[in-house]
Amino acid sequence: MQVHHILKSKATDAVVTVAPGTPISDVAKVLAEKRIGTVVVSKDGETTIGVLSERDIVRELAARGADCLGDTVDTYMTSDVITCSRHDEADVVLTKMTDGRFRHLPILDDGRLVGIISIGDAVRARIEELERER
Repeated sequence: MQVHHILKSKATDAVVTVAPGTPISDVAKVLAEKRIGTVVVSKDGETTIGVLSERDIVRELAARGADCLGDTVDTYMTSDVITCSRHDEADVVLTKMTDGRFRHLPILDDGRLVGIISIGDAVRARIEELERER
């Protein structure tokens, strides 16, 4: 199964982005309100500068306390972002996530952000694929 099949099975293919310079406290609110685990940092909603996950925020809260909430997304985001394309296979995506120890993968098409999938999305798609094969 390819990534574009996984995207079709999601309720929405919208990607939640935040601008560089966004305070961590605002990102935490977005994550909670949208009930998501990661935001993509982007100047224009189409290019990927970085990603910031709830784990990144919790790690800093544990290390520095609430003071980190005043810092900006640029401080804690991962800027060396691993991505995939619509045509990657689910197994490839799962391997990238497992090897990299992250749970969300932005999807790019000609360098343009077109979606994001979670490890849960990929596992669910793989299970459905195995059930169909049976």
